[in-house]
Amino acid sequence: MSSTSRTRTMTIRKGRDASSLALLAVGLAGCGAVSSVTGGNPIPEGTPGHVRGYLGAVVADEPRAALVARDVLSGGGTAADAAVAGGFALAVTLPSRTGLGGGGACLVYNRAANATEALLFPANAPEGGMAGDRPAAVPMLARGLFALHTRNPRRPFNELVAPAEQLARFGTTVSRALAQDLAAVAGPLLADPGARAVFAGPSGAPLGDGERLVQADLGGTLAALRISGVGDMHQGALARRLEETTPRIGGPLSLEALRAAIPVVTRPLQMTVGRDIVSFLPPPADGGLAGAAAFQALQGGAGVDAASQRALAVSTAWRERGGDAQALLAGDVAFSGAAPVLPASSSLMVVDRGGNAVSCAFTLNNLFGTGRMVPQTGFLLAAAPNRGRVEPPLLAAALAHNPNLSAFRYAGAGTGQAAAPIALALPLARALLNGADAVSAAASVPEPGRANLITCPRYLPGEAAQCSQAADPRGGGLSLGGTP
Repeated sequence: MSSTSRTRTMTIRKGRDASSLALLAVGLAGCGAVSSVTGGNPIPEGTPGHVRGYLGAVVADEPRAALVARDVLSGGGTAADAAVAGGFALAVTLPSRTGLGGGGACLVYNRAANATEALLFPANAPEGGMAGDRPAAVPMLARGLFALHTRNPRRPFNELVAPAEQLARFGTTVSRALAQDLAAVAGPLLADPGARAVFAGPSGAPLGDGERLVQADLGGTLAALRISGVGDMHQGALARRLEETTPRIGGPLSLEALRAAIPVVTRPLQMTVGRDIVSFLPPPADGGLAGAAAFQALQGGAGVDAASQRALAVSTAWRERGGDAQALLAGDVAFSGAAPVLPASSSLMVVDRGGNAVSCAFTLNNLFGTGRMVPQTGFLLAAAPNRGRVEPPLLAAALAHNPNLSAFRYAGAGTGQAAAPIALALPLARALLNGADAVSAAASVPEPGRANLITCPRYLPGEAAQCSQAADPRGGGLSLGGTP
């Protein structure tokens, strides 16, 4: 469906030039630190409580990860800092949907630049494919989160990895979200000895809500990333260990494939709505394209079911023949048949008090990825997409800002397999077009969709008291915001 309003224009911009990506690739071999002055505050920067007044907001699909991200905001970190810490924490507390063996995509709004970037780090199959009974994707989460840190850092990268390392080493309680995922796939997952040692209790049954989850090997891997940098997983000792051990679990990975996998910084898919610019994840994160199609349909007066069908039609067309996303959005694309079984995903979004924002979607391309733990590392490999019946996920996230005010307006993400695009688009439409608050905007997303969002109708910086945030009440996440 094509737009009929001049204020609803869609643009696709090309990615950054090769020199920018080369600089990013150099940085990915290790980690850096950026420090700032604490001023007269008796609580040092980096310690929760350093920030006084409005902190910003966090929404995540798992409560402990949301608390980790909020502590970073409270310690003076930026939205990017908080999202990095929250992303690593999700790899510990929600390893069914987020993990060091997986990947994802993020949108990053930098208020100083008054622009939104897309950061893509999907967990793809190795080039050329490799033999194995459980084909695995190349791990990308750590490199993706390091790339996110380079966009707008204030706290040192190693400091942001530490909370996840502590949660893994000393244990955390199993959340409702993780318990539900464990119950859903307990049989095949616990058939793997490495997974059983982590996710089963003394009786052999899967861990339940509120039980203790300790992941000592994962804590050791996170320590290696904290000390040696994420390059260790792609061209160092940890990479060599992956090359040696992954053939044993049916998903072999080569040092060459690990070294070659680099995140991409590119321009998002963008739409002008009134005075705001709405940015969606661009292909190959085609859940953003699908979400844009659904939002476009809702703008035109389509019902929820029709908008959802429109989203699936556009994403299916892109997967079948690729091409220009703008042309797909402007064209009349029909959808016939049911959507394939799509992988699970998770989401995390953060806005800081300065109006910088991040919205991310993560995945292992299957619940618990391949279901096999990499020996001595404590993490599961993501399933290789487009191998067998494994489809790429619909990673659906959006951000909105006002370019005239240089101010943040909205961050959201949708999950729920084929319902992820409408779970992104429907709350976005309710918030931007109807002025709904976060809780109202998230209501009535069709099953199995889940919507998480942060909305500031009077913008940020601005009237922070008007901002609201919500985690879908049917999920197991948590939303946090406001003052300490």
